Amino acid sequence: MVRIRLRRVGAKKQPSYRIVVTDSRSPRDGRFIEKIGFYNPRTEPATMELNEARALYWLSQGAQPSDAVRRIMAKLGTLQRFERLRKGEPLEALLAEAEAEAAARPPVDPRTRRDDLPGRGKAKASAGVEEAPEPAAAEAEEEPAGAEAGAEVEAEAETGEEEEPAAAAEAETEEAEPETE
Repeated sequence: MVRIRLRRVGAKKQPSYRIVVTDSRSPRDGRFIEKIGFYNPRTEPATMELNEARALYWLSQGAQPSDAVRRIMAKLGTLQRFERLRKGEPLEALLAEAEAEAAARPPVDPRTRRDDLPGRGKAKASAGVEEAPEPAAAEAEEEPAGAEAGAEVEAEAETGEEEEPAAAAEAETEEAEPETE
């Protein structure tokens, strides 16, 4: 059976994919019949390019898209155009519509990485990895700490009491308790 699926390319931990037509028995990154598109999930928004004419041809020949490719085709409108092609609309009109939609999409900078964008560090923070604060944020955090310390010194001066006698009293009560064995 002929499948339309993703073939992984790109460096380690930086995946991007080619959309290929292949025999279902061949390995994921193995031999393929034809390359019909490209998908890069690491950009914001994800980059999706598809040769609409070849995709419609292979779908009409019975090629089955994988689940991931089916979602990509649905977002690009290829599956809806394929249904209209099966109902009898001319291929040229559908291809012209696809080209118009592709031209209307905003361009995507392929160098944009999702983890470099603001607001994407929340997943790392929840996983226990702490991010370094920005310099302006670090200065803002230090000021209240200094202000609180100054307020404690002023409070001690007004009351004439220190916190150390209270700590010493707690230590004495702990020593006075007999140990039970």
